[in-house]
Amino acid sequence: MADGEIRILRGYELRLLRCTVSPPSSDSPSESQFPDESQSETHPHDALIRSLLSLIEAGDYLGALSSDATRVILGDAELELVDSVESAERVYSELLDKVESFVANDSSDEIDKARRAVLVMCLAISSAFWFTRCNLTGPTDKSAKCSLPFKVTESKELIEWENWAKIQLMSAGSDLLGKFSNLQHLVFARMLLLKLKDLLFETTSTQTFELRSVSWWLARVLLIHQRVLHERSSSLFEMLQVYMAEALDHFGALEKVESYWDTTMLLQGEVSSITSTIHLEACVLQYIYGRIDPCRLHLESAKSASKLEFSVSGAFGFRTIHQVDPKAQMVLVANTSSSNGDVILASKKADVGPYEAWGVEAPEVYMTPKLLNDESEAGKDSATLKPVEQAMVLAQCLLIERGSRHNEMQRWDMAPYIEAIDSQQSTSFVLRCFCDLLRVRWESTRGRTKGRALEMMDKLVEAINKSDPGASERIPLCYAVHLPTIPALRKEYGELLVSCGLVGEAITIFESLELWDNLINCYCLLGKKSAAVDLINAQLSERPNDPRLWCSLGDVTIDDSCYEKALEVSNDKSVRAKRALARSAYNRGDFEKSKMLWEAAMALNSLYPDGWFALGAAALKARDVQKALDAFTFAVQLDPDNGEAWNNIACLHMIKKKSKESFIAFKEALKFKRDSWQMWENFSHVAMDVGNIDQAFEAVQKILSMSKNKRVDVVLLDRIMTELENRNSSSLSVEAEASSDELDERKPCAATPAETQRHLELLGKIIQQIVRTESTSEIWGLYARWSRIKGDLMVCSEALLKQVRSYQGSELWKDKERFKKFARASLELCRVYMEISVSTGSKRELFSAEMHLKNTIKQATVSFPDSEELKELESCLEEVRNAMKKSEETTNTKT
Repeated sequence: MADGEIRILRGYELRLLRCTVSPPSSDSPSESQFPDESQSETHPHDALIRSLLSLIEAGDYLGALSSDATRVILGDAELELVDSVESAERVYSELLDKVESFVANDSSDEIDKARRAVLVMCLAISSAFWFTRCNLTGPTDKSAKCSLPFKVTESKELIEWENWAKIQLMSAGSDLLGKFSNLQHLVFARMLLLKLKDLLFETTSTQTFELRSVSWWLARVLLIHQRVLHERSSSLFEMLQVYMAEALDHFGALEKVESYWDTTMLLQGEVSSITSTIHLEACVLQYIYGRIDPCRLHLESAKSASKLEFSVSGAFGFRTIHQVDPKAQMVLVANTSSSNGDVILASKKADVGPYEAWGVEAPEVYMTPKLLNDESEAGKDSATLKPVEQAMVLAQCLLIERGSRHNEMQRWDMAPYIEAIDSQQSTSFVLRCFCDLLRVRWESTRGRTKGRALEMMDKLVEAINKSDPGASERIPLCYAVHLPTIPALRKEYGELLVSCGLVGEAITIFESLELWDNLINCYCLLGKKSAAVDLINAQLSERPNDPRLWCSLGDVTIDDSCYEKALEVSNDKSVRAKRALARSAYNRGDFEKSKMLWEAAMALNSLYPDGWFALGAAALKARDVQKALDAFTFAVQLDPDNGEAWNNIACLHMIKKKSKESFIAFKEALKFKRDSWQMWENFSHVAMDVGNIDQAFEAVQKILSMSKNKRVDVVLLDRIMTELENRNSSSLSVEAEASSDELDERKPCAATPAETQRHLELLGKIIQQIVRTESTSEIWGLYARWSRIKGDLMVCSEALLKQVRSYQGSELWKDKERFKKFARASLELCRVYMEISVSTGSKRELFSAEMHLKNTIKQATVSFPDSEELKELESCLEEVRNAMKKSEETTNTKT
């Protein structure tokens, strides 16, 4: 293929992309920018392509769909239109066959194939733009008059064809967000681009000419598909990852854009605009799927391509009309490619909004703060940002919203970015709408500005529906910002009305959008639940094959047969119905069936963290430990902040004796569930299993603090004490010191003498803290053991004496197990007494030991005559008497 032909074809691609990258202006002519294109009349399809491009650039998308070029691609044969799902499936399948024949079979040579591919791409983009206009950017006038993406001689009301389009979109594993118009246009655009992508991969034209922008357009259409769904779709995410990666590989760097298009074809600054736009769209994609780190990286790439840097600074100013003293205000400072250094993005003059135009009294709170004139920063002129740079500022708001804690300060952190766009003299329609929406979300959380937020939201919804500006002025950057679809925007408006107490107006909005769940909630707030049931039954009489209606009816009536009917009418594809049946089975105790239903639901759409958690819970109840572990793992992969899922993973690893994995999972769980003493208790045992005594001490102290010293894990303290006793005995052994390296490898808890002493001090503080409020026999025993390690035999004897006394009572001589514990404590007490006597030369301790042993043996002879403990007590008494004799002999010798 000649270089001139490639230049012409790439010029067509650039004209299409330019529609979405920069607003139309008088200094960016279309055909005159490409002299080769305007002078070439050698190919008959060039005129058709140019006519399509002119219609698309003018915003006449319906005109493009009904043009001569469309008839050339799809043929002139009359289509048999029957109002049924089967007829829609058959007709669209025939249209795809015609497209394949038009591109692959009817072409005469390589050049012809490439032009035919461009024609099909223009047709698909026209269909996608029409859907975008009707459901995202507006204006919405006359948008419902053309439900078919191709021209027919006889117009019919094809309701089942729209239902077919709904089924196609919902097959991604989620219900639609609301009521959308012209769904067939989105399905048609997707089908055409996927077919074109396959044909370009198969045909030989790709050897010399690549239609690289197809991947970008396909990613845009798939992203619009995701935005009309109620939940994130795993199947769409996989496709979006592939096609967006291809598009970024082609246009994600400045040098790649320059090498693909000749520099004479590109306008000034257009290279950076294209590169920044694709990174912003990738940023929106990652944001929708909750991947914040990749989202931030793409935003940084977009800023780098445009050589834009911005940061938040401070300046003194006024926020309200009646404010007397200036206060510090956060303002945005930017450094652009056209500015000489940092400039503040704020207006010197306070702005209260377009209230004069609305005929409403201005509020007391400024929309943008009034900065002091003597501020050095405020004295500088505000920088004028390009539209794509303004989109980057708004994208930063999304990162703040998703990447920080949801509180009042989060909205104030977003404020300087919103106010920076408000201070711009010129802002494209989509960016203006998105900025106003962010302000509405911010101000609706503040009592002083909630009324203004409601008014702004009403004007915003009204502005979307107005005919001015035109469609061609609304399309630029509509895919580069996360502007909600029109049904989603109206839904948000309805929820704002409910929060303001205007439930009646919200009901009207929810009913028009067919948001039955929101409608039910409103009727329940009004105490009219039966009215909601009647409304859904009335809708079902008109549309008995709508699975969403059956699911909503099932939610109100709590009837499983409604969900089963939803599965029937959706050909077993209603994810919501399967989830509801799974929950119902779990509540009935049929855990095996619940597990199977959750598996089926997650197979249709795996990007639902609550579903994975529920599957894990059902599998756990059904004794399927491995399935439960896998499900909880998927849950935390999608929602890393799910503390309950992390806790369940840790507990399952405990069951499987995998202490290391359990320890890691508990550490994640405790980031979000720090007030659960049960979790801390489990964590303490796992920490001991992996040899991390410091973490075990932290857990014990946390439990004591939460329970006010009432919850004491004696078993864990005993484990810690035993470990420290072993360390202490090892440190006293010369042989152990010589083999300390081997000890480190063999015992995970092995530590230096300094660490052992620190741990002993910590344990002592904990035990002393406990004995002030709780005086059980086990605690006194631990206190005695700790005192003995510390070498304080007097304190040890006192603690052992209290342990012995805690066992005494009328039940002692009836309970053999209790007697065994009493005997062991008595033996330990008498041995300590003997050690004290040896070290001090005092006889008082020996007399106490003898008296205690004589009384104990006397009673034990009656109650437990044949016990081993009695023999040990008698033997100890003999040792005490021998010690007393030696002491007397020593005394006599001295005298």
